[in-house]
Amino acid sequence: MALLAEYSSRELLHAQLQLWHQSLGFFKSAALAIAMDLRIADAVHRLGGAATLPQILAEAGISPCRLRDLRRVMRALTVSGIFSFEQPADRRSHDSAVYKLTAASRLLVVGDESSTAAGQLPPFLSVKILLWPCLDSPVSKGMHAWFRQDKQQSGPTLAPFALAYSGQTIWERAEHHATVFPFNNAMASDTAFLMPIVLRECGEVFRGLTSLVDVAGGLGGAAATIAAAFPDLKCTVLDLPQVVAKAPSGANVQYVAGDMFESIPPTNAVFLKWILHDWGDEECVKILKNCKQAISLRDAGGKVIIIDMVVGSGPSDDIKHAETQVLFDLLIMNINGVERDEQEWRKIFFEAGFKDYKIIPVLGVRSIIELYP
Repeated sequence: MALLAEYSSRELLHAQLQLWHQSLGFFKSAALAIAMDLRIADAVHRLGGAATLPQILAEAGISPCRLRDLRRVMRALTVSGIFSFEQPADRRSHDSAVYKLTAASRLLVVGDESSTAAGQLPPFLSVKILLWPCLDSPVSKGMHAWFRQDKQQSGPTLAPFALAYSGQTIWERAEHHATVFPFNNAMASDTAFLMPIVLRECGEVFRGLTSLVDVAGGLGGAAATIAAAFPDLKCTVLDLPQVVAKAPSGANVQYVAGDMFESIPPTNAVFLKWILHDWGDEECVKILKNCKQAISLRDAGGKVIIIDMVVGSGPSDDIKHAETQVLFDLLIMNINGVERDEQEWRKIFFEAGFKDYKIIPVLGVRSIIELYP
C-alpha cells in the first residue's frame, strides 16, 4: 500500500469507484436480460405504458414474493435509462412509484402487433444476441432460475449463486475452490485498502472507546489496523472456530471463536465491516439484537460501527456513483444479500431496538454508520 501514499483518500476512492463500475458492467446486462426474460416491457405496455411494481408483477405473472427483488432490478434499469421512474410524493412508499416505458424499453416489447402484421422482425432480437455472453454464464442462469422460483413452494429456496453452482453457497465455494475463487483474499485485500482511509477520514468514531469487537472479522486485518492506531483500545475478533484456528499468532488483537447469530462478547462497541449486506433483514435484525446486548449504554460510549453501502447516499449528479451502488446490489442479490437505502437501514435498526443512528458518507460508494442504543 506504500505505492498509494502519494494519492489522497478522495483520489483512491474515486479510482476504486472507476474499477468497480467497470467490473460490474456484467450486471447491467444481467438486469436487462432478466427484464427481457420476464417480459417486463410487455407488461408495462399492456398496462398503458406506465405502472407500479405490484401491477407489473401481477401482469407479468411473477410470484409476489419477488416484489422487492424486481424493484432492485428495475432500479438498475431506471438509473441506466431503460425505463423511467416517477417518484411518489411519499418517498417511504416504494411500491407506489410508477415505472414508464422509454424509447429503449419500447423496443423490447415482444407483442407488437403492428410490426408482426407488417412482417417485420422485432428489434429486440439483436439485443438478445448481444446479450448472449451474459445469458450463457452460470451466474445469469442462476438469476433467471431464481426469479422463476416461488418462495411459497415447499422446502428451502436456493440463492441465485447456489443455483448456478450446484447448490454451493458462496462461503462453501470460497473454502473449497480458493484458487479459482479467492473470495477470502479479496475481502482481506479490501480491508487493507479501506481501513487506512477509514482511520484518516473518520478515525474519530473509534476515539474514546475502551474495547471493540470486530464481528466476523476474519483473520483480524481491520482490528489490527484499528489497534495500531489506538493502542489503548482493546480489540477482539469474533469469528467461527474454523476461521479463528487460522488466526496469526503474536497479533495485537484477541480472537474469540463464536457465532454472531448466537452471542457477541461484552464490549464497549461492535464493529461490522461489510457484514450486514450479506444477509436478509431477518438475519440482520438478529445480529443487531446480539450487538445491542453486547455493547455498553450510550452514555458510556456504547455503539455499533457499521461500514456498508447506503444506496442513494452519493452526490445526486454522479451517475457513475449511483449506478455502481445499484449494480453492486444485483451482485449481492446473488447470495440473498441486500444493499440498502436509508429507509431500509432505518427499518432494521429500529426493529432491532436501537434508538438513533448517524450516516457518514465519506468512503466512496460506502458509508460509516454509527448506531446507538
